[in-house]
Amino acid sequence: MDLDVLFVGTAGSVPSARRALPATLVRRAGDRLLFDCGEGTQRQLLRSTGLIELEEVFLTHFHADHFLGLPGMLKTYGLRGRETPLTVYGPEGLEALFRALRPVIGRLGFEVRLVELTPNAELVRDGYRVGAFEVDHGVRALGYALVEDDRPGRFDEDRARVLGVEPGPDFGRLQRGETISVAGGEVHPEQVVGARRRGRKVVLTGDTAPYETAAAAAWGADLLVHEATFTEEDAARARATRHSTARGAAELAARSEVALLALNHVSPRYGGRELREEARAHFEATIVPRDFDRVEIPFPERGSPVHVRA
Repeated sequence: MDLDVLFVGTAGSVPSARRALPATLVRRAGDRLLFDCGEGTQRQLLRSTGLIELEEVFLTHFHADHFLGLPGMLKTYGLRGRETPLTVYGPEGLEALFRALRPVIGRLGFEVRLVELTPNAELVRDGYRVGAFEVDHGVRALGYALVEDDRPGRFDEDRARVLGVEPGPDFGRLQRGETISVAGGEVHPEQVVGARRRGRKVVLTGDTAPYETAAAAAWGADLLVHEATFTEEDAARARATRHSTARGAAELAARSEVALLALNHVSPRYGGRELREEARAHFEATIVPRDFDRVEIPFPERGSPVHVRA
């Protein structure tokens, strides 16, 4: 089952010629989840995947660079005759935000459902969960973790045959955890099915200073998408604005033992190399993706996450 992360917009606060405002698309099989929707997101989608019929949008917080692309995208959906409901998730204050936006958005031909989340809220999906966690940005703000369910262990067909199990329905029963009878007695699932295999995990912090709740949520993640608005040269400003330096994000990634760290929310003052070099001094497996780069995330037993450049 495919899982990848497309970096739709990687800038912080204001766009640059090469980077659009924050938006990240997580694609798992047929599901498409958009995290944040900065100004110009719909055009960024048109340039990459096409303006897909998103069903869920997750906002990390309500600073303008993280949501101003949403009204225009909703209007475009309306002009295209969309009928499918769209659900927007966000921290407390989401409903008040949309009341303020109502004169701008106007009447739509489809339902927009608003769901305010609190830290530790969990949304259960088919084969995975999306959990919200608290971050430190000086305003109500959330990070999100997509965590797949564990998978059954590998079924050893050769071992099953040796034990007298005939291919067919009995194979399926053993894989479902049932004990079966054979000519020589019984065969138990643990005799032919390996240990359960963990699913994949993607964590997106949104804007935040390095924070222990984020470190806990990111533990063992295959991919951590963490903001890095500043380098250590501007550490005092990072602390004052509740943002992170590249070093701070890298040290958090190292503590959390993630497989790959992707830095985003890049200030126009940086090209990206400065952030990457600073971070790699503390956590080697760091990338600074540009717009339209993506990370492919295979199952753990099949390899490490892969950075695919646009």
